[in-house]
Amino acid sequence: MCGHAPPDVNRQAATSNSQQPGLGQSGASFCLLALTCPDILLAGGVSHPHCASMRVLAIDPALRNTGYAVLERLGRETKALTWGVINNPAARRQSQCLVAIREELHRVIRDHQPHVCAVEGIIFVQSYKTAIIMGAARGAALLAAAEHDLEIYEYAPRRVKQAVVGKGAAQKQQVAFMIRALLGLTETPPPDAADAIAIGLTHFQTDDPLKNATGTMTRV
Repeated sequence: MCGHAPPDVNRQAATSNSQQPGLGQSGASFCLLALTCPDILLAGGVSHPHCASMRVLAIDPALRNTGYAVLERLGRETKALTWGVINNPAARRQSQCLVAIREELHRVIRDHQPHVCAVEGIIFVQSYKTAIIMGAARGAALLAAAEHDLEIYEYAPRRVKQAVVGKGAAQKQQVAFMIRALLGLTETPPPDAADAIAIGLTHFQTDDPLKNATGTMTRV
């Protein structure tokens, strides 16, 4: 479902056709969840960590076009709750761009209550000026997540592309196409939002011991 957004923010909300029961509900709901995820109960009645609901705020920081997404995993099902791009026009001062990034991410966090945050790691750039600008945008995004006490993890761009497309040199269009296919979306997200969704999927994959043999996660 596409919602209207202020001029500087392109947002998209995704909904699922099925309602998933949550942990902490009544006994009947808990039993229903156990049926949909057979390994929910371990010794002593402890719930399996990958049967609990987990939400991640994923961010692809950039001064002019910051992509973001909130993904939810319940058992083995993953869905996108929302995604969008924070667009800062060229006429806007850099300092105001940073404010816009922080404030919009604050809104996303308040609306969707993610549990953790995942961001794209720093990439190599030849220009010091570009590096400073990218670092500032990244700092605004990290600040917004940290102010809500979210744990923050970072993933290298090549690792994200490898996780989603299968090759670290994939183009943005390939990432967006795979995101649409993997999540069963009705439309292809814009490239920056697709990159953010890919970062979130990489976090879920890395956090899942059945899919990630190394278990390596870098916390910021």
